[in-house]
Amino acid sequence: MEQSVMNGAADIDDAIDVDIDTTDRTAIADGLSRVLADSYTLSLKTRNYHWNVVGPMFTTLHLMFEEQYDELASAVDEIAERIRALGEPAPGSYVEFVQLSSVGEDAEKPEATEMIRRLLEGHETVAHTVRSIVPTVEAAGDGPTADLLNQRLLVHEKTAWMLRSLVT
Repeated sequence: MEQSVMNGAADIDDAIDVDIDTTDRTAIADGLSRVLADSYTLSLKTRNYHWNVVGPMFTTLHLMFEEQYDELASAVDEIAERIRALGEPAPGSYVEFVQLSSVGEDAEKPEATEMIRRLLEGHETVAHTVRSIVPTVEAAGDGPTADLLNQRLLVHEKTAWMLRSLVT
């Protein structure tokens, strides 16, 4: 019985019919997997900075970083769920995220201004990753993913602007 349940699940994924070609769905999901990995890595970095920030801007940065990682936590869930809706498995391990992410991790605890610079760079990196898959999404006519990506661009570009205003 368990085998038939497992085969049934595979059959359901194979039968996805959302008017997006299988090759395009796979390419879009691959791109979204990179966005997911970037977003998750940036979320972890932001949480690290939230926990470890010190100095005269502590309260402001501590609260701002918390808002940012909360927003990223919601985003990673939406991105992963879109990957699943397209019929592909979502990456969900550190091993996969390290392989897929363009956002670098930190081994040390930088001072507050450097934290801001690195988060600014991280948000810009995610925006670049998002933009890199937009042509594929648009060519496939994938409106829901286009909407998700546009929302992500709005958030990352606005956050980058706010962070940039703190260091210039």
